[in-house]
Amino acid sequence: MSFQTGLSGLNAASKNLDVIGNNIANAGTAGAKKSRAEFAEVIASTIGAGGSGGQAGIGVEVSAVSQEFSQGNISVTGNTLDLAINGDGFFPLIPYNATGQDKDKPSLYSRSGIFKLDQDGYVVNNNGEKLYGINYDLSGGQTLGPLRIDTSTSNAPAQTTTIGMQFNLDARAVVWNTPTPTTPLTTYGTSITAYDTQGIAQDVKVYMRRVADTGGPLPAPLVNNWEVFTDPTSAATATTSNVATLQFDSNGKLLNPGPFTLPFTTKNGTFNAQASFTNSTQFASSFGVTTLSQNGNPDGSFTGIKISESGVITARYSNGKSMDACQIQLASFRNNQGLQPVGGGNWVATNSSGVATPGTPGTLSLGSVRSGALEDSNVDLTAELVNMMTAQRAYQANVQTIKTQDQALSALTSLR
Repeated sequence: MSFQTGLSGLNAASKNLDVIGNNIANAGTAGAKKSRAEFAEVIASTIGAGGSGGQAGIGVEVSAVSQEFSQGNISVTGNTLDLAINGDGFFPLIPYNATGQDKDKPSLYSRSGIFKLDQDGYVVNNNGEKLYGINYDLSGGQTLGPLRIDTSTSNAPAQTTTIGMQFNLDARAVVWNTPTPTTPLTTYGTSITAYDTQGIAQDVKVYMRRVADTGGPLPAPLVNNWEVFTDPTSAATATTSNVATLQFDSNGKLLNPGPFTLPFTTKNGTFNAQASFTNSTQFASSFGVTTLSQNGNPDGSFTGIKISESGVITARYSNGKSMDACQIQLASFRNNQGLQPVGGGNWVATNSSGVATPGTPGTLSLGSVRSGALEDSNVDLTAELVNMMTAQRAYQANVQTIKTQDQALSALTSLR
């Protein structure tokens, strides 16, 4: 019986060394989780025996190899498609070459966020397994399946239909055609680039000059009027072909910010944009433009992506525009330790783990996604080396029990 006891100890110590060795081997594996061997005493019981009866154990067995899903450190890599989960959750993956009704459904789950784009634009890992999530189409629709980023398409041109300008007009400027020896006539101007339906650019110039004030004298409200032109010739003469008249109160606040129609012409014809001058002012300081904006754009080619902490993958284009292409989903389980490791940094769900619950990163109990970073293995090398020495001593001690039993048996068989 003692030989069997020592042998069970050898087997348990050997299994422990296997687990420790696996931990050490994966100390540099992104997203890897350490394991530990858990032991239980083996007792030979006699039917009908009451109490302990002085029974001795007959060895040990490995009752389980448990995984520890504590958070690993996050290391910055700079690669946009390197993803780290900060908190609970797993990346749902579609197996390589999956077919049939499950070809677009995840059945593998991983903490390793090493991803890249394949030749078809799918987000895949080194095993060719596709990352699962939500894809957006141009009309705003959503479909669940393997995430795909179309790098071959461009961002179509859009006509400028709205223009925003914010500026300060100098309250010291004199009324047009009434210059003084020390204050000459002044015309202020600025410009913004607008685009037609084909993305052809055209500078829209805006000129402003002060004209007769209205209202007053006090207590009647005084209103300062400024005419707005798009043609420099009109702005420099006495013509009244202005496109708008801006009115400021005695505090320098704009009373009528618009919108006003501003025309611009390209080789494709004349186009109209609605211009607003919201928050513009008339103070006694130099003319200055604070904000210029417009909603048109030329054609733009794909330049890269950006990934938010909520998992939204945004495509960027050379025209400065961006568009949400897809969103990463994470999966959580009721019992992470019930997951079955299957190699390649992946786990599969079991009855013990429960079914996967998908969700958006950062919601419910799910962690957030960090782009340009990877989660390190949670293996503590120092602790594992100490555990290895302890397991080695246990192995040697069990060898010694077998050796001692052999010596005792040898002495017994040599009696005459």
